[in-house]
Amino acid sequence: MAQGLSTGSGVALSLIRSGKATTRNDLIEALGWSRITLARRLDELLASSVIVSVGQLDSRGGRPPETFAVNPNAGLLLAVDIGGSHTRLAITDLVSTILTVDEADIGLSEGPAEIFEWAGQVFDHMLKRLGKTRNDVVGIGVGVPGPVDVASGRLAAPQIDRQWEGILVREYFAGRYDHAVFAVDRDVNIMALAEARLGWSEYKNLVVAKAGMGLGLAFVLDGQVYRGARGGAGDASKPRADGGRLQRLEDVASGAVIRDELIRRGYRVRTSADIVELARQGDAPTLALVRQAGSTIGQTIADVVGLLNPEAVIVGGNLAEAGEAFLLPIREAIFAGARNFGTQDLVVEPSRLGQGAGVTGASLIAQDALFDADRISRITRAGAQA
Repeated sequence: MAQGLSTGSGVALSLIRSGKATTRNDLIEALGWSRITLARRLDELLASSVIVSVGQLDSRGGRPPETFAVNPNAGLLLAVDIGGSHTRLAITDLVSTILTVDEADIGLSEGPAEIFEWAGQVFDHMLKRLGKTRNDVVGIGVGVPGPVDVASGRLAAPQIDRQWEGILVREYFAGRYDHAVFAVDRDVNIMALAEARLGWSEYKNLVVAKAGMGLGLAFVLDGQVYRGARGGAGDASKPRADGGRLQRLEDVASGAVIRDELIRRGYRVRTSADIVELARQGDAPTLALVRQAGSTIGQTIADVVGLLNPEAVIVGGNLAEAGEAFLLPIREAIFAGARNFGTQDLVVEPSRLGQGAGVTGASLIAQDALFDADRISRITRAGAQA
């Protein structure tokens, strides 16, 4: 942390956000600051409406301590979760509680310009329904189904659809929300973040799979999403039977693979939701393909379980809506393929957040960018000096 910001208000805010310290005494104990320093930083946060006093905790004697929390009503966050064939939008408050949602069967093939123009128009209508305007938006989070260069925020290569390679997503929001902070990450990473913080918070080490038209894996290690050196972690592969170059797992076990095979057999299928509906109706060819995909995914995750020794494997995305027809083969392949030590007490379960995991995660990365400790310290210090 930069010199001069180590005792900034953003440091205190980080503890308040995490729930690790929410009273004056707890903050002093955690930070080692003087009461005068802490009082100044809390005053800065209160004056800027970043936090509010939310009442007092019960105590057995004396005056109950005052507690602090992020002010959820100090602005709005926009969340975009782009899928291969379906995109979901949400507006949340500053603690990522979803206020309103919209969605459409629009995906990667439409291209970035069309998707983000559509998203901007829909957000305007959603804001109007909430009685808000663009000026109320303070942060934007976007999830995309492909690698993101974490240093630049630029989409890396390869992407599922080549027209997405190299784009800088924030440029598509320029002119609409210039005052808002911006964050972008892989769709499976934002899903993993949401599951780790709000879905399966009892576990600190997760493998998360998102299966829709595409397929992605994400890893939560000691409570933090692991993205790798350039944001490419989780691009899993599968060995070929002939021993040749590895195949991308997404190319052999995903909604797109199932869709293409069903179309070859004469079915009219466009989205992962179409596949799930056929599976729920008990269509035998569809169920066989869904189970085959689940088994292949589980075989690869079995190797990951041996490498990372997670506490849980969480499966989400639209294909997970097929239920046990998809999840059971994944679970069976993991337990059959991984070593016994890795599977002891291992949990393999569906997402607890369901279809809301993506937009919740997108809101969380926007929230993290908005409340970056150095950023908040600079802003509140400047406000206090002014």
